[in-house]
Amino acid sequence: MASTPAPGKRTRAALAATAVAALAVTGAVFATQAQAASTNILVNGSFGTGDLTGWTCDAGTGSVVTSPVYTGDTHALAGAASSSDDAQCTQTVSVQPNTSCTLSGEVEGAYVYLGIVGGTSTWTPSASSWAALSTTFTTTASQTSVTVFTHGWYGQGTYYADNLALTGPAGAGSSPSVSPTTASASPSASPSASPSKSASPSPSASASASPTSTGTGGGGTGGLPAHSLVGYLHSSFSNGAGNVNIQDAPAAWNVIALAFADSNGAGDITFTPCPASECAGAQTQAQLIAGVKTVQSQGRKVLISIGGANGQVTLNSASDATEFVNTVSSIVDTYGLNGVDLDFENQSLTLNSGDNDITHPTTPAVVNLISAVQQLKAKYGSGFIVAMAPQVFFVQTGYQYYGGNSTGASDRRAGAWLPVIYGLRNQLNLLDVQDYNSGPTMGLDGQYYNTGGEDFLTAMTDMLLHGFTVAGTGETFPALSPSQVTIGLPADQYAGNGAVSASDLDSALNCLTKGSSCGGYKPLGTYPALGGLMAWSINWDVFSGNQFATTYTGYFG
Repeated sequence: MASTPAPGKRTRAALAATAVAALAVTGAVFATQAQAASTNILVNGSFGTGDLTGWTCDAGTGSVVTSPVYTGDTHALAGAASSSDDAQCTQTVSVQPNTSCTLSGEVEGAYVYLGIVGGTSTWTPSASSWAALSTTFTTTASQTSVTVFTHGWYGQGTYYADNLALTGPAGAGSSPSVSPTTASASPSASPSASPSKSASPSPSASASASPTSTGTGGGGTGGLPAHSLVGYLHSSFSNGAGNVNIQDAPAAWNVIALAFADSNGAGDITFTPCPASECAGAQTQAQLIAGVKTVQSQGRKVLISIGGANGQVTLNSASDATEFVNTVSSIVDTYGLNGVDLDFENQSLTLNSGDNDITHPTTPAVVNLISAVQQLKAKYGSGFIVAMAPQVFFVQTGYQYYGGNSTGASDRRAGAWLPVIYGLRNQLNLLDVQDYNSGPTMGLDGQYYNTGGEDFLTAMTDMLLHGFTVAGTGETFPALSPSQVTIGLPADQYAGNGAVSASDLDSALNCLTKGSSCGGYKPLGTYPALGGLMAWSINWDVFSGNQFATTYTGYFG
């Protein structure tokens, strides 16, 4: 939680490795850069050659500069992220199977990412001076190479990276490229590099405003209330928010998602409650099972959330889908849960080139995910709840750039959740898009909106409830039923970038459900049956005095 976002960059687990004091000061967490325990496998990680030797960057976005540079270095990478490109630079290197590696580096700028394509990643939402990032992973039994990436975020301006290192035993085989390269040309559709609400890019809303909307989605209610309050409970990890046992979650939270179940690859999903040695006061498995029964007896629903910011869930084959169904079913049955929440971020969904039809996707990871969820719904029946929490980049960005075609996106993850949502529209109960940790995003009026205020919430939600054209496809993502859609937000300032005041949230709800109190964005319809709110997380809301839950109760009763 985000993103992908994603992008987005929550992203929830990125905020989960914290000390509260650090969060209060910076609102983000920076990992301590790992000390090199073995060879640095990367070529030119400090860019001391004065050029991009060893690196491949999105066309026209990467350069080497002499200022700013990390202490003791002479050069650094500059990535010129724009509204149409995140300025990604990559390097592929050989590694040894079944070995532990640590990726680390120093970064500066807004929304800077460092990670492994198809694997782990880390990021910072804001670094005004050099900040250390680090993440550790273990290669698989057959893995002989990895691709390291660093990138910024759309519309956030130039980022800098230096002192990049991948420490671990080097693999056999060829060495990385020794000459600087660039990726293929960026898409021609390119709004202003500094998007603002005065920008006027090409996409625009074609449909006229309508007084109300009921949408075309299905999915049934799953026994949900008319207006849900979905909250994530830190169940497998600890952070500065403190522990909250499930039966102690305030009563307003009527849908509780246990965060998170993890992937071991090939569809194998596991969930282990955080041990007391790591999470003071945490429940044992037996206590958690009993707590689930307690809140269910109060009419509340409990889901297992799969993925999160550090989770990588990609179903590449039908056998992966079968394993996903079997292992998720085991978790659901063991804990007596009401459904699943899909929180796939980062590299989990990337559209194949030419996969340009949201109604008939061909990317295996998309096709198999749709199939797996349909199997789960069929197995447990209409009362089984299916929720999704993608980041804005994976959904609404598809209006301007879509990853399945080469004319509207430089990142094939853009809009990648659209075919999944479309394919599961009749099984979907709740779509909880993370309306935070996002760069500026275009609304149906052709204007850009930023997180942290009423307009972003109304513009992004209106897109889901009105429908929108998908860039470069000639297709329309159809409106969902209002009851399927919630507004997803950080519970407080510590939980993510884009938290809003209670008054702004009330105004957004009034604007969407009643057509009143609207700010700069005017929705194309009114949606009194809006599904409710989602927050990351219950723990952070309790930590901050339950303000988010209080706002929900004050509005919806």
